[in-house]
Amino acid sequence: MSCYFIAQINIHDREEYRKYLDGYDEIFSKYKGIVMAVDENPTVLEGEWPFDRTVLIRFPDETEARRWYESPEYRKLVEHRHRSSKANIVLVKREK
Repeated sequence: MSCYFIAQINIHDREEYRKYLDGYDEIFSKYKGIVMAVDENPTVLEGEWPFDRTVLIRFPDETEARRWYESPEYRKLVEHRHRSSKANIVLVKREK
């Protein structure tokens, strides 16, 4: 069952965040995820969207999403994102 990684990110240090982005593709390519969308200016249809960046990634299942997110190499890289931004991140599973 597909699982979606959704991140809403507010970036306060673009230079530090760039370090995260620079290492991202190399690590992410080892896993079975597909980046579906990345947007810094989404169209808001209802409510407010006070985030600088929104990311949507699809994985074949929650196991693969966690394998990537919890991998030692990603945990090391994500320190740059933690220092440069605040994020809300969820895994959402497709209902049957």
